[in-house]
Amino acid sequence: MYETEELVKRIAEGIQEKKGKDIVVADLTDTDNSVCKYFVICEGNTPTQVAAIADSVNDYVRIHLGVKPTVVEGLRNARWVAMDYSDVLVHIFVPEDRTFYNLENLWADARLNLIPNLD
Repeated sequence: MYETEELVKRIAEGIQEKKGKDIVVADLTDTDNSVCKYFVICEGNTPTQVAAIADSVNDYVRIHLGVKPTVVEGLRNARWVAMDYSDVLVHIFVPEDRTFYNLENLWADARLNLIPNLD
């Protein structure tokens, strides 16, 4: 069995594998009535890159932890892909949709952890 923090780490590595950027981990563990423990939010430059990041996260987590998401939504247009790992929800956006939905501020009392971009 894996720890939720290990899942978050592997998700971030899967994102970085496809050059996903501006990764934010919103820690909701101390937030009442939250839908999960963590949001992992990132972006890709184009819908093609967003889909590639989602595939990479799926593969990376499955290979390293043996876990698959229960639901993946948004692959058809790949402007906002949501992946549900129960305790962790992954949101992969194109930049303009990320700005519009502004999920980082949806949970005002969440602790935000920024993961540096890889160059």
